[in-house]
Amino acid sequence: MEGPEYLGWTGEQPEVTYLMGANSYRQMSGFAAGGVPEGLDEFRAEEEASVGELTQASQVVFSSSLEEPLTWANSTLVRDDAVGTVRAMKENGSGLLSTIGSLSLCRSPLRAGLVDHFRVVMLPVITGVTGAERIYEGYPDVVLEMIEHRTFDGRIQLVEYRPTVLAPWGT
Repeated sequence: MEGPEYLGWTGEQPEVTYLMGANSYRQMSGFAAGGVPEGLDEFRAEEEASVGELTQASQVVFSSSLEEPLTWANSTLVRDDAVGTVRAMKENGSGLLSTIGSLSLCRSPLRAGLVDHFRVVMLPVITGVTGAERIYEGYPDVVLEMIEHRTFDGRIQLVEYRPTVLAPWGT
């Protein structure tokens, strides 16, 4: 799905610590171990390079169901509250933090005002059968101020926004 221009750009980005929940961890660590996404026979060379770069990054996994030791290198299991952990990481200068997947994990940092940017990458694929859940179901109304946009490989869109929550959660 990804193209060489997009994958090259991701390799040029600053070092980041990835935050994810158990389901995203299981899927991504499977790719890192050589598993191929459903419907593909093998990774393309540039996709393998992207998975390799992800494997080199640090991952913080929030889960009450996973057990130590995690099999994916550079992974830390956290059973504590995600909001408190993310807040402490930001205050301690842990560098750039980013989620991969982990839709339910994304909600609590947004609610706590800890999300600085939404980076949305749209691949020209519809996952009508394989898609698991609506991306922003359960989120409050949020105004998004566009701060960056770019097209890769003539078809992949990256749009980055600064969020402003309009109303408190649950109203």
